[in-house]
Amino acid sequence: MLRIAIAQINCVVGDIPGNVARIRAAAESARAQGAHLLVTPELALTGYPPEDLLLRPDFLRACDAHLHELARALAGIDVLVGHPQADAGSTYNCASLLSRGAVRATYQKFRLPNYEVFDEERYFRSGTEPCVVEVHGVKVGVLVCADVWEPGAAEAAEDAGAELLAVLNASPYHMDKLATRYEVLRERIGRTGLPVVYANLVGGQDELVFDGASFGLTRKGDLAFQAPAFRECVMCGVYADGDLQPGERTPVRPIEADVYDALCLGVRDYLGKNGFPGGIIGLSGGIDSALTVAIAVDALGADRVRAVMMPSPYTAQMSLDDSRDMVARLNVRYDEIGIAPAMSTIEAMLAPQFHGLAADTTEENLQSRIRGVLLMALSNKTGSIVLTTGNKSEMATGYATLYGDMAGGFAVIKDIFKTFVYRLANYRNSLEPVIPQNIIVRPPSAELKPGQVDQDTLPPYEVLDAIIKAYMECDESPAEIVARGYDAATVARVVSMLKRNEYKRRQAPPGVRVTRRGFGKDWRYPITNRYTDAQ
Repeated sequence: MLRIAIAQINCVVGDIPGNVARIRAAAESARAQGAHLLVTPELALTGYPPEDLLLRPDFLRACDAHLHELARALAGIDVLVGHPQADAGSTYNCASLLSRGAVRATYQKFRLPNYEVFDEERYFRSGTEPCVVEVHGVKVGVLVCADVWEPGAAEAAEDAGAELLAVLNASPYHMDKLATRYEVLRERIGRTGLPVVYANLVGGQDELVFDGASFGLTRKGDLAFQAPAFRECVMCGVYADGDLQPGERTPVRPIEADVYDALCLGVRDYLGKNGFPGGIIGLSGGIDSALTVAIAVDALGADRVRAVMMPSPYTAQMSLDDSRDMVARLNVRYDEIGIAPAMSTIEAMLAPQFHGLAADTTEENLQSRIRGVLLMALSNKTGSIVLTTGNKSEMATGYATLYGDMAGGFAVIKDIFKTFVYRLANYRNSLEPVIPQNIIVRPPSAELKPGQVDQDTLPPYEVLDAIIKAYMECDESPAEIVARGYDAATVARVVSMLKRNEYKRRQAPPGVRVTRRGFGKDWRYPITNRYTDAQ
């Protein structure tokens, strides 16, 4: 019998001593639970992804020194640790077995992903040899993340005598990702007949968030055990009689619960790991800023969140009332700063320049930019970061003001379509009614002129979001989208808005990625671009 533990830990990129301490603490917990082997996430020593830190020789030397220091410090348990390794002029993404005070075996990752958010071919060279280690009488095949997404590496481990596969992972979250992992692992199990222990990283790193949700699958592909998502834990499973035995299984949750927790974890770690004391949010009385405040409070605590309402002459009384109601429910600091004096002053300053020109979106955007200036001034004075409130529908179409509502340091819901914003708001209210119902049911509006609503400028959000998703996430052509029943003129208009606003998105702050493709590391379209989509 082999008791195998998973270290689902929140590693910090570049904090090698801190990550060593996290691994040691997990090893102590696993040993106390009677585990013989502990499996850490991919590149646990460095955090993931370390990106161009891997190009620094001093960084790689520090990794090697701390790896051997960790090996000497461990006792009473074997540990598989993910780390980079420099070897003969090349760098490898490795997993090493630390046992009895030394590094006993090292595996070099076969498959280097270079798609979506991954860029591993920039840094690593592929390994070519399987690695099977014997722990407590069981032959364990060692693999790293992408090795199980394609045939080859798992089969090589089986050929080398493995009885069980242990996979170290840094697999970022997006919606429905866990189901995809099950599907991929079951393909490997079908080819090898070997049970799999899947240890995944948890935590936020810039725009990525890792959900953990580690698990074990039996040789028949059945779920043996399942760790919770979005929190650290050390979970033990048992391999006996040639297979993983049934263990603890965290219940499946609705997608809204997972996405909400992903956003909270992304916010908590972005501010926490970068040392920001709190978050400042421009509250408008609309659904996007309301959801952003709720997430921030759940992520950071009410004492670290400040909401600022900046009414203009066009702000409805309902917006003020709903904002005051919400901050009272959440018990966050709330300030109101009217922008009418600044509007009058700037309009007077520009009057000679605008003489003879009709009022248009220029004057509307001035309101947003005044608010951006005020929020950034509060950020500079307090050290807290401005959390912007724009959603994915707005980022796609450019329905946001550059240097206005786009001004800030972290865009909490930039990868959430407007239609899903409402789903998240209703989910949060199902736990506790913190968002006033008026905010959820009223037609969305930027309130930059009398009677304005979003649908004056944009198609209905259920249509808009479906077109954006088809074009941006699924790479469908406009003709393919039209063939699915959408109006050709509407499709053309949405695609045109998406293309011409790339320059805005390049200047937007990072935010949590929760869809299969976000406007970040996995969207790299040229700003200057004259390609015409095939019809």
